[in-house]
Amino acid sequence: MRGGGSGAVDRAAGSAGSRGGMELSFLGAAGEVTGSCHLVRCGKVRFLLDCGMFQGRDAQRRNRARFRFDPREIAFVLLSHAHIDHSGLIPRLVAAGFAGPVYATPATCDLLGVLLPDSAWLQEREAGRERGGGAPARPLYTVDEARASLGRLVPVAYGVRLEPETGVRCVFRDAGHILGSALIELDLACGARGVRLVYSGDLGQPGHPIVRDPTPVRAADALIVESTYGDRNHKNLAQTLDEFAFALTDTLASRRGNVVIPAFAVGRTQDLLYFMFELHRQGRLPDMDVYVDSPLALAATRISLKHTELYDRESRGFRDWLASDRREKGLRIHFTESVEDSMRINDIREGAVILSASGMCEGGRVRHHLRHNLPRPESSVVIVGFQAAGTLGRRIVDGAARVRLFGEEIPVRARVFTIGGMSAHADRSALLGWLSGFTRPPRRTWVVHGEALPAAALRDELVRRGFRAEVPAAYRTVELAC
Repeated sequence: MRGGGSGAVDRAAGSAGSRGGMELSFLGAAGEVTGSCHLVRCGKVRFLLDCGMFQGRDAQRRNRARFRFDPREIAFVLLSHAHIDHSGLIPRLVAAGFAGPVYATPATCDLLGVLLPDSAWLQEREAGRERGGGAPARPLYTVDEARASLGRLVPVAYGVRLEPETGVRCVFRDAGHILGSALIELDLACGARGVRLVYSGDLGQPGHPIVRDPTPVRAADALIVESTYGDRNHKNLAQTLDEFAFALTDTLASRRGNVVIPAFAVGRTQDLLYFMFELHRQGRLPDMDVYVDSPLALAATRISLKHTELYDRESRGFRDWLASDRREKGLRIHFTESVEDSMRINDIREGAVILSASGMCEGGRVRHHLRHNLPRPESSVVIVGFQAAGTLGRRIVDGAARVRLFGEEIPVRARVFTIGGMSAHADRSALLGWLSGFTRPPRRTWVVHGEALPAAALRDELVRRGFRAEVPAAYRTVELAC
């Protein structure tokens, strides 16, 4: 950055500031993982980095709260990737008056075409349950509103330089998290001052299947970096696959139950299919039936086949298998779409691997499969992704003896495996490795998208390495010029 002084201010987002400066407000994922949304002001131009939905405790109230800005004043949105905690409030933003473009990679735009209407369908269903005998409950947004918001999407390929407004230039780089995920480099100019701001979005773990590794970044004046696993490392891939193979073979062959895997429809489901393909090909898994019980996962898998140019070199054999009849010598993959087909899975007492959304068990068909299998000691639940505080998935991971599903108290007798090494998020070493790519530390670094302990741990290590790093408070505003 050019100029002197830190320029930091400590005030609520949306309060009056100088109209000629550059400011950044943290409106989500500050001290927590979900709800990613950052408001940037460059002179008279205001824009958002992501517009995500909150998940976990108190999510409904927070998602329904008034925006801390006037949506009509937002010029554009830069979207890092399609996951709902980064994109899920876009339909509500559009319904509230936002009329600008939402820039994202082509794969992200394609994924949003199925993710946002699906999210709206869930909102409408939840509202229907809440109605009862009282006044009609209003969904957070409707399917029609979600579909209308898709008209705001503008695809931008990796590496293409975009100037959405005078004084704002940006480029998307591969973040290696899920198909189409991006980190965003921005060059902001306001009067005589210029700032290079880098937003990491969600960074992937190097060596993760299907997607390529995160793109290194060499220079930034200001940096917003995620910290989901800022305090710990994943087990290596070999150990992770050993655990996964044991969880499946122990349940299917030894205890003769079912395996339920809550899995995000976008990214994680395709990763799990890859891991099972490889393990079965190596003779480490028995012949088995895998039920992918999510119409959204099927749609996302079809989209992933549309964008095979984004696959890494090692995943080409899997790509070819996925495009075929998906029968690799006894590994039988069944995609279910109808409710009737989903219900029939619950009649299966043994031998089924059930991949179903949502990944944090907060909604979707996986809750039905948990209801039927959690009470059964011969069955297992395999947790393969981050579980936010307050979610059903987190309660299961934390060892709850009973959980509430569909108004019933369900005992947890199934074996629970937590396999962290499959995460599509960079672990501590990978985050620090990516951060070491800067030729010199940015002058300001804000650590976001992490719960309190991981965020603080990453901040402390960055400070030790010469970064001027902090964990921003939620809804605070800082000046970018320094």
